[in-house]
Amino acid sequence: MRIAVLSPISWRTPPRHYGPWESVVSVLTEELVHMGLEVTLFATGDSQTSGKLIAVCPRPYSEDSSVDPKVAECLHISEIFERAAEFDIIHNNFDFLPLSYSGLVETPVLTTIHGFSSPAILPVYRKYNARSHYVAISESDKSPELDYIATIHHGIDVLQFPFEGTEGKYLLFFGRIHPHKGVREAIHVAQRAGIKLVIAGIIQDQDYFATEVEPHIDGTTVEYLGSVGPDRRAGVLGGALALLHLISFDEPFGLSLIESMACGTPVIAFDRGSMPEIIRHGETGYIVEDIEGAINAVASVTSINRSTCRADVEKRFSNTRMARDYVRVYQEILNRETRNDQ
Repeated sequence: MRIAVLSPISWRTPPRHYGPWESVVSVLTEELVHMGLEVTLFATGDSQTSGKLIAVCPRPYSEDSSVDPKVAECLHISEIFERAAEFDIIHNNFDFLPLSYSGLVETPVLTTIHGFSSPAILPVYRKYNARSHYVAISESDKSPELDYIATIHHGIDVLQFPFEGTEGKYLLFFGRIHPHKGVREAIHVAQRAGIKLVIAGIIQDQDYFATEVEPHIDGTTVEYLGSVGPDRRAGVLGGALALLHLISFDEPFGLSLIESMACGTPVIAFDRGSMPEIIRHGETGYIVEDIEGAINAVASVTSINRSTCRADVEKRFSNTRMARDYVRVYQEILNRETRNDQ
């Protein structure tokens, strides 16, 4: 089976620091190669893969200002579709734009929908609904207007996240600093609980950071680590008492949640989006309705067995499980194509 995997080019695959879509693509690609599939990764030129790498964009445009995003994306997407005949399946992880090429090739296209950035992009998905194949990353993120071949939760390489069985000393916010992600709410909860908060992530909204976050950073009660890459990620996650994920939007998935739980650190999250699909309430963390609920959860979080958190990730969110799910989907698509040709 010859699989072409299209990754975004905003960041390297795998990312040096931030880049959730690129991270998922990397984990999946490596496991598919390990399973013996012939995998070609279309990504930035500095990407790393055990498969074959094809790149027309040498550097990620979010890291190199000399790269024009629109030009790079145009060349990147066209490259894979101009070589479509070389592959059995094109696996698109680059949102809706590649779909506009899918009607021009015979090779079936599978698109993993990594969330909807806006309702405005739905017309593209609707247009190609009948001829394309869609995977949702959570049940909560499914659009009633689209048909899906499967729901496949993300997975991680659990070996990259050593288990920490000892109770952590601080509360943790881990993610991009943006109003939707709940940094301010995490600060309030930590202050009310009287426990130090550690913040790790890229600043996506500079004004929000300057007004709502930075004034509280004193290095003692609130500490900001900046963007934490793979070399420090497991240590920061594993050293926490709990991960605070107090989001104000319906998040399609949350990689930081399963990374945290893999290290043994339970998660306290608002009941939005995919949170109930990821967190087992009372077993691997708590799903709460408001700030008061989060504060109460912090007081109870030591009752969560950290070994249970790790075991749940190994069972439900491993890279092996994710790759096997995708291989089943690939095979189903090829079987459908064979039946249609008969």
